[in-house]
Amino acid sequence: MEIRVASTEDWPSIYPFYAVTMAEGRTYAFPEGQSLEEARPWWMEQAPGQTVVAVEDGAVVGSAKMGPNRPGRGSHIGTASFLVDPAHRGKGVGRALGEYVVEWCRAQGFHGIQFNAVVEANAPAVHLWTSLGFEVLGTVPEAFDHPEHGLVGLHVMFRRL
Repeated sequence: MEIRVASTEDWPSIYPFYAVTMAEGRTYAFPEGQSLEEARPWWMEQAPGQTVVAVEDGAVVGSAKMGPNRPGRGSHIGTASFLVDPAHRGKGVGRALGEYVVEWCRAQGFHGIQFNAVVEANAPAVHLWTSLGFEVLGTVPEAFDHPEHGLVGLHVMFRRL
Protein backbone atom coordinates (compact mmCIF):
# COMPACT_ATOMS: atom_id res chain seq x y z
CA MET A 1 0.00 0.00 0.00
CA GLU A 2 1.26 3.43 -0.93
CA ILE A 3 0.33 6.56 1.02
CA ARG A 4 0.83 9.79 -0.88
CA VAL A 5 -0.36 13.38 -0.88
CA ALA A 6 -3.79 13.63 -2.49
CA SER A 7 -4.17 15.64 -5.66
CA THR A 8 -7.31 17.37 -6.89
CA GLU A 9 -7.67 14.44 -9.32
CA ASP A 10 -8.00 12.05 -6.34
CA TRP A 11 -11.11 13.74 -4.92
CA PRO A 12 -13.59 11.93 -7.23
CA SER A 13 -12.11 8.62 -5.96
CA ILE A 14 -12.35 9.66 -2.30
CA TYR A 15 -15.85 11.13 -2.54
CA PRO A 16 -17.81 7.83 -2.92
CA PHE A 17 -16.55 6.42 0.39
CA TYR A 18 -16.70 9.87 2.00
CA ALA A 19 -20.41 10.02 1.06
CA VAL A 20 -21.09 6.46 2.27
CA THR A 21 -19.33 7.13 5.58
CA MET A 22 -21.33 10.29 6.19
CA ALA A 23 -24.58 8.53 5.22
CA GLU A 24 -23.81 5.68 7.67
CA GLY A 25 -23.87 8.30 10.43
CA ARG A 26 -21.68 6.32 12.82
CA THR A 27 -18.41 8.24 12.88
CA TYR A 28 -18.66 11.89 11.77
CA ALA A 29 -20.94 14.81 12.54
CA PHE A 30 -20.40 16.14 9.01
CA PRO A 31 -23.38 17.07 6.83
CA GLU A 32 -24.99 14.19 4.96
CA GLY A 33 -26.10 14.28 1.35
CA GLN A 34 -23.41 16.67 0.13
CA SER A 35 -22.63 16.83 -3.57
CA LEU A 36 -19.13 16.19 -4.85
CA GLU A 37 -18.36 19.91 -4.81
CA GLU A 38 -20.08 20.66 -1.49
CA ALA A 39 -18.07 17.93 0.25
CA ARG A 40 -14.66 18.84 -1.19
CA PRO A 41 -13.76 21.61 1.33
CA TRP A 42 -14.83 19.37 4.21
CA TRP A 43 -12.14 16.84 3.30
CA MET A 44 -9.47 18.32 1.02
CA GLU A 45 -7.24 20.13 3.52
CA GLN A 46 -5.40 23.32 2.61
CA ALA A 47 -1.87 24.27 3.72
CA PRO A 48 -0.46 24.12 6.32
CA GLY A 49 -2.37 20.85 6.50
CA GLN A 50 -2.63 18.16 3.88
CA THR A 51 -4.82 15.33 2.68
CA VAL A 52 -3.33 11.97 1.73
CA VAL A 53 -4.66 8.87 0.05
CA ALA A 54 -3.89 5.20 0.61
CA VAL A 55 -3.57 3.46 -2.74
CA GLU A 56 -3.59 -0.28 -3.29
CA ASP A 57 -3.38 -1.89 -6.72
CA GLY A 58 -4.01 1.52 -8.29
CA ALA A 59 -7.23 2.15 -6.34
CA VAL A 60 -7.76 4.75 -3.61
CA VAL A 61 -8.83 2.71 -0.55
CA GLY A 62 -8.54 5.31 2.21
CA SER A 63 -7.71 8.90 3.02
CA ALA A 64 -6.64 11.09 5.92
CA LYS A 65 -6.52 14.82 6.43
CA MET A 66 -4.26 16.47 8.95
CA GLY A 67 -2.98 19.79 10.17
CA PRO A 68 -2.93 22.08 13.20
CA ASN A 69 -5.73 21.48 15.68
CA ARG A 70 -6.17 25.23 16.25
CA PRO A 71 -4.66 28.37 14.77
CA GLY A 72 -2.23 30.68 16.55
CA ARG A 73 -1.35 29.59 20.07
CA GLY A 74 -2.91 26.18 19.52
CA SER A 75 -1.05 25.41 16.30
CA HIS A 76 1.65 23.33 18.04
CA ILE A 77 -0.85 20.45 18.41
CA GLY A 78 -1.92 18.51 15.34
CA THR A 79 -5.19 16.80 14.51
CA ALA A 80 -6.41 14.42 11.83
CA SER A 81 -9.46 12.67 10.40
CA PHE A 82 -9.61 9.35 8.59
CA LEU A 83 -11.75 7.54 6.02
CA VAL A 84 -11.46 3.96 4.81
CA ASP A 85 -13.47 2.60 1.90
CA PRO A 86 -16.00 0.17 3.48
CA ALA A 87 -14.82 -2.58 1.12
CA HIS A 88 -11.31 -2.26 2.61
CA ARG A 89 -12.08 -1.88 6.33
CA GLY A 90 -10.33 -4.29 8.65
CA LYS A 91 -7.35 -4.71 6.29
CA GLY A 92 -4.85 -2.35 7.94
CA VAL A 93 -5.62 0.77 5.87
CA GLY A 94 -6.60 2.83 8.91
CA ARG A 95 -3.50 1.72 10.83
CA ALA A 96 -1.23 2.63 7.90
CA LEU A 97 -2.88 6.05 7.64
CA GLY A 98 -2.63 6.53 11.41
CA GLU A 99 1.07 5.68 11.42
CA TYR A 100 1.61 8.08 8.51
CA VAL A 101 -0.17 10.89 10.38
CA VAL A 102 1.90 10.34 13.53
CA GLU A 103 5.13 10.55 11.54
CA TRP A 104 3.93 13.54 9.49
CA CYS A 105 2.93 15.44 12.64
CA ARG A 106 6.29 14.62 14.25
CA ALA A 107 8.15 15.82 11.13
CA GLN A 108 6.09 19.04 11.10
CA GLY A 109 7.20 19.77 14.66
CA PHE A 110 3.87 19.28 16.43
CA HIS A 111 4.17 18.54 20.15
CA GLY A 112 1.20 16.18 20.15
CA ILE A 113 -1.92 15.07 18.27
CA GLN A 114 -5.45 15.68 19.53
CA PHE A 115 -8.51 13.97 18.16
CA ASN A 116 -11.46 16.16 19.12
CA ALA A 117 -14.37 13.81 18.50
CA VAL A 118 -13.89 10.02 18.41
CA VAL A 119 -17.31 8.40 18.73
CA GLU A 120 -17.14 6.20 21.84
CA ALA A 121 -19.30 3.53 20.14
CA ASN A 122 -16.72 3.26 17.33
CA ALA A 123 -14.81 0.43 19.03
CA PRO A 124 -12.47 -0.28 16.07
CA ALA A 125 -11.30 3.36 16.00
CA VAL A 126 -10.90 3.61 19.78
CA HIS A 127 -8.90 0.36 19.76
CA LEU A 128 -6.73 1.51 16.85
CA TRP A 129 -5.90 4.90 18.34
CA THR A 130 -5.18 3.38 21.76
CA SER A 131 -2.84 0.85 20.13
CA LEU A 132 -1.02 3.75 18.43
CA GLY A 133 -0.37 5.46 21.77
CA PHE A 134 -3.40 7.75 22.10
CA GLU A 135 -5.28 8.01 25.37
CA VAL A 136 -8.81 9.10 26.11
CA LEU A 137 -8.54 12.38 28.04
CA GLY A 138 -12.26 12.74 28.53
CA THR A 139 -15.63 12.07 27.00
CA VAL A 140 -18.31 14.61 26.19
CA PRO A 141 -21.49 12.75 27.17
CA GLU A 142 -24.30 12.35 24.65
CA ALA A 143 -22.53 14.60 22.13
CA PHE A 144 -23.16 12.34 19.11
CA ASP A 145 -26.49 11.00 17.82
CA HIS A 146 -25.62 7.46 16.69
CA PRO A 147 -28.16 5.72 14.40
CA GLU A 148 -28.17 2.48 16.44
CA HIS A 149 -27.03 3.49 19.94
CA GLY A 150 -28.75 6.86 20.26
CA LEU A 151 -26.90 9.58 22.13
CA VAL A 152 -23.32 8.48 22.82
CA GLY A 153 -20.20 10.26 23.96
CA LEU A 154 -17.38 11.77 21.96
CA HIS A 155 -13.88 11.01 23.22
CA VAL A 156 -11.14 13.60 23.18
CA MET A 157 -7.99 11.55 22.52
CA PHE A 158 -4.37 12.69 22.71
CA ARG A 159 -0.89 11.44 21.97
CA ARG A 160 2.27 13.30 22.94
CA LEU A 161 4.97 13.34 20.24
